[in-house]
Amino acid sequence: MSSPSAPAPAPVSVSHLVLRAKQLEIDALKHLAARAELVDVVGQLIHALQRERGATSIYLASGGQQFVDVRQAAVAEAQPLEAQARALFATQLEPAQGASARMLSMMAWALMGLDVLDGLRAQIEQRTLSAHDSVAAFSRLIAGLVELIFHVADATAHPGISRLLVAFLHLVQSKEAAGQERAVGALLYASGRSDEAQQQRLVHLIDAQENSLRVFEEFAEPALRTRWEQHLLTPGVARLERLRRTLCTARPGAALDAQLSDDWFEVSSAHITAQWELQQQLVQALRQHCEAQVRAAEQALLDAEGLLRQLRDNPPPHSHAVERFFDAAVQPGSVPLPAAVTEGLSTKLDTAAQAQASSLLDLLQAQSTRLASMEAELETARRTLNERKVIERAKGVLMSRMGLTEEAAFRALQKTSMDQNRRLLDVAEATLSLPDFAFPKRT
Repeated sequence: MSSPSAPAPAPVSVSHLVLRAKQLEIDALKHLAARAELVDVVGQLIHALQRERGATSIYLASGGQQFVDVRQAAVAEAQPLEAQARALFATQLEPAQGASARMLSMMAWALMGLDVLDGLRAQIEQRTLSAHDSVAAFSRLIAGLVELIFHVADATAHPGISRLLVAFLHLVQSKEAAGQERAVGALLYASGRSDEAQQQRLVHLIDAQENSLRVFEEFAEPALRTRWEQHLLTPGVARLERLRRTLCTARPGAALDAQLSDDWFEVSSAHITAQWELQQQLVQALRQHCEAQVRAAEQALLDAEGLLRQLRDNPPPHSHAVERFFDAAVQPGSVPLPAAVTEGLSTKLDTAAQAQASSLLDLLQAQSTRLASMEAELETARRTLNERKVIERAKGVLMSRMGLTEEAAFRALQKTSMDQNRRLLDVAEATLSLPDFAFPKRT
């Protein structure tokens, strides 16, 4: 006896497909709106940890004599944001959030860093950690959070939102380089002694800020670019440049004025705050863009339902002829129509059918044009992110094969780019293609 066959699936229809596609688009946009909240909280946590890192650097470099209250205030600011980020990570486990495996893995990596934060603070409180090691520990933690933002930007499939996220990501990267610069400079000034390795680190961090800000300016809205350009003309930036020159041009081992540590922290913090304010405006723009896109998609869904309802309520004209032919109340040939009327009716019905077909064709053509435009914008955002990936991988190759620091690896790529008059991306790609024997042996 044969087993009963499975019920046949319900037949698919054009309306089902069109409406379901639009609903999925709305769901994806709502997921993006939720990701905007995640990006906002992670960005706030990064900002708080950056300030804690800078205050900790001065606290440790001064032997616990300076910035005691400032550091404690920074810890108090970061702790609730850490709890908020953990709560948002937990919500991403829900299937309805649509988080990818890669995104959850990046959250796990960031969470590993947050889990050791209490132990790190205890070491700092007991001053069993050097200022240099504390800067490195905070920087590793923040790097994981920045990488999470990078993945959110890389996974977004909407061009307008992707552009905002690319601008946001590179602003966060610039701000992180500025935060590290603040911590390293504070360490040097508070210690009262110049150090060649730290000077090289400062030069690298300044270059990293400039590179990230160039991408930010390319993708940011004109109003934000103008605001940043105005900030660069302020007296505070001029003071920062003078203090930078003092640090970067001092002879290795030369004495530094320890009293300038407060001034350095103040002006570098103002520089970071200016970027933080731009970051907040970008988050607001991101939220507004997501909300606008959801509203537009929901309106389009209503319009699509209206269009399909109109097609159902006004079937093609030839269907009326079929109904009339099979209507038993109407005898064939009992109501003959003049040829002129028949021709006119046929023309009128054909015109109506053509109009309905044309409206559907116009809708499909408009959608095709919109998708092509979206894809072009999205490709620009993807290309920028992919270029960053290639350069980061090339730096990693130089670091592992030649034993270079991250700063030295980037400077080597940058110098080769300038010496050979080639794009940094081209140099990075060439580096990745070299075999192992092309690199000098590590000793």
